[in-house]
Amino acid sequence: MDIHWIGFDADDTLWVNERLYREARTRFDALLVSYGVDPAGADRRVDEIEVQNLQWYGYGVMSFGLSLIEAAVDLTQGRISGQGISQVLELTKEMITAEVELLEGAEQALAELSSAHPLLLITKGELNHQHSKIERSGLRRHFRQVEIVPDKTPATYAEILKRHAVEPERFLMVGNSLKSDILPVVAMGGWAIHIPSDLTWEHEVVEIPPELRSRVFEIGALSELAPFIDTLKGDGPNRKSPARRAGIA
Repeated sequence: MDIHWIGFDADDTLWVNERLYREARTRFDALLVSYGVDPAGADRRVDEIEVQNLQWYGYGVMSFGLSLIEAAVDLTQGRISGQGISQVLELTKEMITAEVELLEGAEQALAELSSAHPLLLITKGELNHQHSKIERSGLRRHFRQVEIVPDKTPATYAEILKRHAVEPERFLMVGNSLKSDILPVVAMGGWAIHIPSDLTWEHEVVEIPPELRSRVFEIGALSELAPFIDTLKGDGPNRKSPARRAGIA
C-alpha cells in the first residue's frame, strides 16, 4: 500500500469525548426526576431532539446544550424553572471547559507516524470549542494541517484531499466512528483503520457494507497503530501476515 497522508479523527480517537456526554445526560435525567419525568422516556426524547437539531445547530457541545434545554421544556410541559434551565447551561459550560483527557497511546502514535507521514486532523463540531481542545491537548504540533468541518461526508473528504493534492488511494483515515471517519473515506477509494471506542453515540453506529470491508482494517488500541501501518506498507516485521479486516476474525 502506497500510503502518503494519514488522517485522524479527534473525539474518542485521540481523547475522551462521549463519556462527557453520558455524564451530562445522567445529571440531566436527575434534574428532570424532580419534575416527575421518567429517565427512560427522557433519554428517548433527548435522542430524538438532538438528531433533529443537527440540521440547525450541527455537532458539538453547544448543539447538545440547546437540545437539552428544548427537551427539558418539552418533557416538563414548560414547568421547568429558570433555575433548572441555569443548571442545564452550567453542565454545558462544564463540558466546554473540561480537561482534555488523552487516550492511552495517542501521543506516542502521533510522534511515531508524524516522522514518516504528513498527518491531517479532521474533526467535526463547533469551531471555537474544537480549536480549544486541539490546543489544550498538546497534540497540535504533530499535524501538518487541521480541518474542522460541520459534518463528515464523502464530499467533505473529497474537498479536503483535493485541496491538499492527495489521491484517495494514498490516503488512510484513522477513527472510532464507522459512520463519520471510516465509511466516507473508503467509499471514495481511500483506506481506513477503525479503532472502536468503549462508548459510541448511537447516531454513529452503522454496519460496513460487504463491498467496502476489504478497505477497512481494525485494531484494538492506538499503541498498535504505527506497527500495524508499517505492516500494511510492507515495512513491518510481519509483512507476510494478512492484515486484520474489520468484521473478520
